[in-house]
Amino acid sequence: MIEIRNIKKSFGDKTILYDISATMQAGKCNLIIGASGSGKTVLTKCMVGLFTPDSGDILYNGESMLQMPEEERKQLRQKIGMLFQGSALFDSMTVEQNVMFPLDMFSGLSYREKKKKVNEVLDRVNLKEANKKYPAEISGGMKKRVGIARAIVLNPKYLFCDEPNSGLDPQTSLLIDKLIKEITTEYKITTIVVTHDMNSVMEIGDYILFMHKGYKQWEGSNKEIIYSKDEKLNEFIFASEFLQDAKQMRMLEDSEKKK
Repeated sequence: MIEIRNIKKSFGDKTILYDISATMQAGKCNLIIGASGSGKTVLTKCMVGLFTPDSGDILYNGESMLQMPEEERKQLRQKIGMLFQGSALFDSMTVEQNVMFPLDMFSGLSYREKKKKVNEVLDRVNLKEANKKYPAEISGGMKKRVGIARAIVLNPKYLFCDEPNSGLDPQTSLLIDKLIKEITTEYKITTIVVTHDMNSVMEIGDYILFMHKGYKQWEGSNKEIIYSKDEKLNEFIFASEFLQDAKQMRMLEDSEKKK
């Protein structure tokens, strides 16, 4: 679990985050959504320690990251997995070498043990035969799965995903969402997903934090979002007439069922 308590962040005289508080639950997909410039990236960078908040606190399982000694922070960072927007694979390395990279950096395992671990996570993301391929030889969806395998190879307690469906077709996006959800539940990871993808919001949004111009505008689940009366949230989520009509239809159907 990650608790964000009254986080404020400014750069010069420009305030980016205004008193943000939220709780990201273990075993859940916690989504941060909002338009460009809403502050979600800055908030995420505060959460992983790349930025230091001006005030407030960030607690990992009840312990303040901001007050930890540097050695404890290093240990915490090893419990954090990252799935980057463009997958960020090393082009000159094979799939196997890419996934093994965190093990080379942070584990004292033998090569045989690392190879076994790599095979396990590649099997988990359905890439059993891809070990010796290079990133240029695999599809965008496969690259994302390699990125997920690399992110979980150290058995992280926390997983941060930055726009995991960026550049993917709708069908592949759904497969990536399903995989993230399965891994989150299976390993009881606290997963934080920064996304613009409304399919992801509706499919895997156990908890959704909607940010607007640096403020926490709304929070809730994908089940609650349909019934939200927050005007700014509805403008963001149901921007098109088609989606507005779909929302109205869903609300009518649910209303009929309750009668």
